[in-house]
Amino acid sequence: MMTTGVWHPIALSVSIEPGSSAGTHVGGRELVVWRDNSGVAHVWEDRCPHRGMKLSFGFVRGDHIACLYHGWQYDTAGQCRYIPAHPDLKVPRSITVATYRTAEASGMIWAAIESAESAAPALPEDAGEVVPIRSVYVDVGADALLAAIEATPPRPFGGTERSVAAKLQRVGAKLHSLAAGADTLLLGLQSLSDNRTALHVVVAGPASSYVDKGQAHFLAWTAELRHRLDAQSAGSNHITEAA
Repeated sequence: MMTTGVWHPIALSVSIEPGSSAGTHVGGRELVVWRDNSGVAHVWEDRCPHRGMKLSFGFVRGDHIACLYHGWQYDTAGQCRYIPAHPDLKVPRSITVATYRTAEASGMIWAAIESAESAAPALPEDAGEVVPIRSVYVDVGADALLAAIEATPPRPFGGTERSVAAKLQRVGAKLHSLAAGADTLLLGLQSLSDNRTALHVVVAGPASSYVDKGQAHFLAWTAELRHRLDAQSAGSNHITEAA
């Protein structure tokens, strides 16, 4: 089910380079996230209005994204500006792609998925300098993922003892902070569907503290978390088959 009036984390900022695009989902809705060549991020409906081809299969040229099928090009406002089969045609203004308000904060690309301009929610407060860890895609809902995070707390970077309990705190509708000793992870939860979630993970702090060894440390935690969820899923399937 689509949640409106909320900023949804769509991707880690570093995962979408200028001049590139990727397909994703929020609540089952297909989206394309892309950067124009100046580095500005955009999140749109992932569908060319001509024949319904996914724009994420296309290519970025300057400040336009073009459909792979017939090459129709759209500017950063979602307006079709060029149709290769009719190069002299003044393109009707009615040919547009649905676009969503897009912003970047805390090392993530965010999109507000609702129709009313006045209903725009407040963007989660930017955490300042962050270091990206990874995006993890799991076949569980957001609540089950949060429960697994609490049951699998990370060790502090450079520490040897695991925290007694995960210090997990909600700081936004789709953003949580997770304390690990003196380290703070920021966790963006993207509900791809009712039973599939993307977890976008960054660590708050300077690159001088976390790049390389710190990233590897928390990357290992995400692998442990993924292993726990996979084991739970395998156990659940075994019980279902036995029944």
